[in-house]
Amino acid sequence: MDSNQQKHAAAARAVEFVRPGMRLGLGTGSTAKHLVDLLGERVRGGLDIVAVPTSEATHQQAVSCGIPLTTLDETPALDLTIDGADEISPDLTLIKGGGGALLREKIVASASARMIVIADESKCVDVLGRFPLPVEIAPFGAGATRLAVQAVLRAQPGMLTLRKSEDGHAFVTDGGHFIVDAALGRIEDPREVARALIAVPGVMEHGLFVGLASTAVIGGPDGVRIVERR
Repeated sequence: MDSNQQKHAAAARAVEFVRPGMRLGLGTGSTAKHLVDLLGERVRGGLDIVAVPTSEATHQQAVSCGIPLTTLDETPALDLTIDGADEISPDLTLIKGGGGALLREKIVASASARMIVIADESKCVDVLGRFPLPVEIAPFGAGATRLAVQAVLRAQPGMLTLRKSEDGHAFVTDGGHFIVDAALGRIEDPREVARALIAVPGVMEHGLFVGLASTAVIGGPDGVRIVERR
């Protein structure tokens, strides 16, 4: 299987965890897109669920698939969130945010009793950091915040990049924020990095998901495997 087929296989296996009556968080990204399509098929077949999307893109896809939607204001406690990841470490600590939805993704995951992460095999790493760590920051004082982030990460100036859109302007998240991508190479202590980043004024959120995912469904060349967090 190629990577897209692996993503589809992982999403198909993850849908089996969904039960009638569940309140779901729907992730964002290429793998989560497979999940929403598959979930829509089950909803059209009679599955009774309600879902909270983590981005405007997922919201639009879910509506087109006929999935009933709610909000965290209406439904503040969810049963399950299923989302993708940019990197997955052996203890299921994640890097997320490549699609720019990390703040909403983390809010939804934190409101869920359980989080399942779905991905193809290429997302599994021994040590996080090969994928640049997204840090979502407020536009006001973005330059100062970026310097503060650089300091707490002990990063060289060239290691931090303001994410740009295709038109060359700063990428703006659904929440109206900017994203700085930190090319760290290795993150030896994700928990400590997470604590340091969230303490910086102007940092709205970061892409380290520590202790949130309980299960990973990984699609590989030879099929799907499931990893449980100890």
